[in-house]
Amino acid sequence: MEPELKILVTGKNGQVGFELQRALAPLGEIVAIGHAECDLANAAAVRELVRRIAPDVIVNPAAYTAVDKAESEPDLAAAVNAVAPELLARASAARGVRLLHVSTDYVFDGSKPELYTEDDPVAPLGAYGASKEAGECGVRAGNPDHIILRTAWVVSPWGSNFVKTMLRLGSERKQLRVVDDQRGCPTSAIDIAQTLLTIATKGGPAGTYHFVNAGEASWCELARFVFDRAAMDVEVEAITTADYPTPAKRPANSRLSTAKLQQTFGIRPRPWQDVVGEVIDTLRGAK
Repeated sequence: MEPELKILVTGKNGQVGFELQRALAPLGEIVAIGHAECDLANAAAVRELVRRIAPDVIVNPAAYTAVDKAESEPDLAAAVNAVAPELLARASAARGVRLLHVSTDYVFDGSKPELYTEDDPVAPLGAYGASKEAGECGVRAGNPDHIILRTAWVVSPWGSNFVKTMLRLGSERKQLRVVDDQRGCPTSAIDIAQTLLTIATKGGPAGTYHFVNAGEASWCELARFVFDRAAMDVEVEAITTADYPTPAKRPANSRLSTAKLQQTFGIRPRPWQDVVGEVIDTLRGAK
């Protein structure tokens, strides 16, 4: 019988943090924290947290994810997304334990026509992406024994995400305009948590990996799928990014290759339609 682990999970109220608490529970004791329990941008607080809990592994999905707001709050985004991961990396290295850190497609500029691999050069377009890219650098510098898991377009029944927004707007309006020239891979927070569980139990080489669910869609295609699955009579008009200006620029291509993850850990991502369907069924009370 495998010995039980003590696992420190940050961002307990976020989509991935919430699912991690359930996914990792069979491994042992889960200590989940949010900002109220510890300011992860405070070096002394992080050192004391890790000393007191003495975890066997740290999983860090905590992030500042307000992409547009980050343009006017770059210091706050950097504190959560850049400073905190490096502090956790250094604290975990001092204890001699692995850090699993969740990152994002926004480290890329979206100009590549093909799927992004882990070896492609990063070039974030805005403050959010820059803060996450800095966080990756801090993790690599702070603890050689790390896993950086990049993901994208996260959906779940919890927290804020595109699927929940569409269901809310679709209940209020019969027509919506949705961007059709940004493409990505809708990805389940549950599946991200399960992937981190596999990595935590299997071990495997340190480094950067991508996980998204299989397939791709534009935001417009995803919206139409949501309304079809939910049997809602909502007309979705396809528009361009230029038709919907936002404070932050977004990558036109957020599609990530999972080949390295599949080869290393044997993980086979499910189709995005399956996982988005599950979210919709849960939100609408389907049995």
